Amino acid sequence: MREYVKFYIDGQWVDPAEPKTLDVENPATEQVCGKIALGSAADVDRAVAAARRAFGGWSQTSRAERLDLMQAILAEYQRRSGDLADAVHEEMGAPPALAAGAQVQLGIGHMVTAIDALKNFSFEEQRGQTLVTREPIGVCGLITPWNWPLNQIAVKVYPALATGCTMVLKPSEVAPFSAYIFTEIMAAAGVPAGVYNMVNGDGPGVGVALAQHPDIDMVSFTGSTRAGVSVAEHAAPTVKRVTQELGGKSPNIVLDDDAFVDSVTAGVANMMVNSGQSCNAPSRMLVPNSRMEEAIAIANAVAGQVKVGDPEDARAIGPVASKMQFEKVQGLIEKGIAEGATVAAGGPGRPAGLDTGYYVKPTVFAHVNNQMTIAREEIFGPVLCILGYDDVDEAVEIANDTDYGLAGYVSAADVEAARAVARRIRAGWVTINHAFDMNAPFGGYKRSGNGREWSDAGFQEYLETKSTLGAAAG
Repeated sequence: MREYVKFYIDGQWVDPAEPKTLDVENPATEQVCGKIALGSAADVDRAVAAARRAFGGWSQTSRAERLDLMQAILAEYQRRSGDLADAVHEEMGAPPALAAGAQVQLGIGHMVTAIDALKNFSFEEQRGQTLVTREPIGVCGLITPWNWPLNQIAVKVYPALATGCTMVLKPSEVAPFSAYIFTEIMAAAGVPAGVYNMVNGDGPGVGVALAQHPDIDMVSFTGSTRAGVSVAEHAAPTVKRVTQELGGKSPNIVLDDDAFVDSVTAGVANMMVNSGQSCNAPSRMLVPNSRMEEAIAIANAVAGQVKVGDPEDARAIGPVASKMQFEKVQGLIEKGIAEGATVAAGGPGRPAGLDTGYYVKPTVFAHVNNQMTIAREEIFGPVLCILGYDDVDEAVEIANDTDYGLAGYVSAADVEAARAVARRIRAGWVTINHAFDMNAPFGGYKRSGNGREWSDAGFQEYLETKSTLGAAAG
């Protein structure tokens, strides 16, 4: 049983201002596996004050000093990777292969990418007689979700450090164990006191306090669109910068060519990764109407091969993150049936033999139209919708007919044809044949948020631009 009831503030593990705790449940067992302290506005005040004091010195450090610290963090993270994997396995019920694989390894990949980006990042340029400099924005409030906990911490903490900012992190209270170990890593690596602070808590108790705090200069938030709107509203009176990576309902346009079988297969398989709990999941597959029945047969076969809850299978998926999430997903599956979609695989209820744990059947709906609830709302579970189109123009129209614009996918044998379609998708991160690149700026259009993360694009969000006129005058 884990017990994490202290916060990390000003380089020390400290007791919360008020003794209040929250039980943390393992969604694979439905049993309490630990508890954390819940913070309050008083804890946020203390952490922000520490970050403000540290900013003066940290903001003036050299590139070389920051690179040395990031290398030290990377080494310590690698040393503790087994502990991190165990934590993710408990807090999310993630299968061991996923926990030790993508969940932990993304944190390493983003650090390596950030280090490479910092080595060559330009913090100043001369424009005539004006010197344009990019300076750290100040104290940052970082609010992260539960679905990819280490990935989301990494893409906020690393660029904040690299650019000379100080910060207060509020990780998700649903999956807080890995964040606690991450904080131990930061301390062991020698992050100066006050540069990095961590306060556990929920949205009303800590998230709101960070968003509205007058000494926070910027808030970076990842989560639902609903919560993102709330963060922006609370931040507005202090006119701070707010960057948001929010929800998605991403289209995957499968073109009619020789790669059709492979394209549908990959689309179904990638939808199921992390039990469908990814904001950029390819949750709307668009296939030619003339090949709908073929797509249904392929999807049924692929979904049927997805193991659920098998710790020995490296491809197995785990539960969704909580009882609340399970009930939401089940409600949307029932809604899809009620609105007339065809269940091509899976359906309501738990998989056979799994009576305990928040497990969801790998589910595929076919003959979905884009006005159905399951095509409009982010389900955040292993649930795929297959929609039909008559021609590419209609496919693009359907793809863009959404409130979201985080990601898009195009699957085809002809890469040039795929590029032409990709150019027409209104989304911030468009992938051809499920390619992946940590150097690619990540973020969305429309209600999927604003700002970008990953690599040097993420650095820009943590910087202010200053023009010094006459700096080159003789």
